[in-house]
Amino acid sequence: MARISRLIAHVDMDSFFTAVEVLDDPSLAGKPVMVGADPRGGRGRGVVSAASYEARRFGVHSAMPVSRAFRLCPRGVFLPGRMERYQEVSGQVMTVLSGFTPVMEQISVDEAFLDLTGCGRLLGGPGETGVKIKKAVKAATGLTASVGLGPNKLAAKIASDLEKPDGLVVVAQPDVGVFLSSLPIRRLWGIGPKTEEALKKKFRVATVGELAGIPPERLEKEYGLMGRYLHQRANGVDDDPVGGDEEAKSIGRETTFDSDTSDQKQIHKTLVYLCDRVAGRLRASGAAGRTVTLKLRYESFETHTFRQTLAAPTDVYREILELAEMLFQNNYMAGRKVRLLGVSVSNFSDSPELGLFDETGKNREKQRKVELAVDKVRGKYGKRSVLRAGEL
Repeated sequence: MARISRLIAHVDMDSFFTAVEVLDDPSLAGKPVMVGADPRGGRGRGVVSAASYEARRFGVHSAMPVSRAFRLCPRGVFLPGRMERYQEVSGQVMTVLSGFTPVMEQISVDEAFLDLTGCGRLLGGPGETGVKIKKAVKAATGLTASVGLGPNKLAAKIASDLEKPDGLVVVAQPDVGVFLSSLPIRRLWGIGPKTEEALKKKFRVATVGELAGIPPERLEKEYGLMGRYLHQRANGVDDDPVGGDEEAKSIGRETTFDSDTSDQKQIHKTLVYLCDRVAGRLRASGAAGRTVTLKLRYESFETHTFRQTLAAPTDVYREILELAEMLFQNNYMAGRKVRLLGVSVSNFSDSPELGLFDETGKNREKQRKVELAVDKVRGKYGKRSVLRAGEL
């Protein structure tokens, strides 16, 4: 039987927080609105949580210090965040989206993936489906959304960002390579400022097409698992499923900080601890998973989840930590304080894929043997008998 082509939609609300503020106070329409701490004449502390498109014309963007935002746009309207209200409207949006398909993955308060595979007879073609989604959201909330549709999550998410606000971009399966090729490498998930700089320096690449042409073994030698991921994504390969009930079938740990923090050393130490404990629980249960999920909650209780899927299942601490840290570094809004971190692994197989005939598989098995030995010591003398260096 021929495989049905996938159709994935990414729905992203336009400047969500400020749009809700304008919705509740129409007198703000057309004004540069920023949600964040009180700038107090340009001497305030804290960062901008959201900026309207009018404010962005002055160079203001989210995660920018409010003091700088004030200097760039002194006549702008600065408002304190109202997370309960944003969550309320978010619930309305997600209710609308769940009416299009039961396979939905909410990835933040204002965006979600929908798996629309096989829904063509009911909803029409991809373009028609995108229009219906946008109209339904607008009718229910009065707000606009940008929608991207493609054969996988990668293409859909990038597409939704290209014609904001109120955009609609459809990418057909045969066109994915051409669609990605001319885009800057920063458009790919997992490539933040540091990775972008390193790729440009090491491989002299600036576009996704140039990155796609680098042999995968060169990228993997330089970056390990992330190198394999970069090659796949640059070539438009993304089999990551839209995770409806994935979290219900996962092994994970999370921790709430005693005091909200932006201390990168403390955050790294916490990720080390969480990944170590999750890996141990995986081995104890005889399971291995392909999908690593990072849960990130800011001091405002704004919560995000980010996922990355490996080519092979794992229960190895280092591989889980590598992905969790990559997800954090490429999604963390600099300067904001973190309230909670969580790491989980899902998309299970009965046992890890050893791949003993390649270097990656050999290294993984060596690491597993060390970690199994650590498990035995901890089982005999207690969990605190052996600690990771990063925990100290």
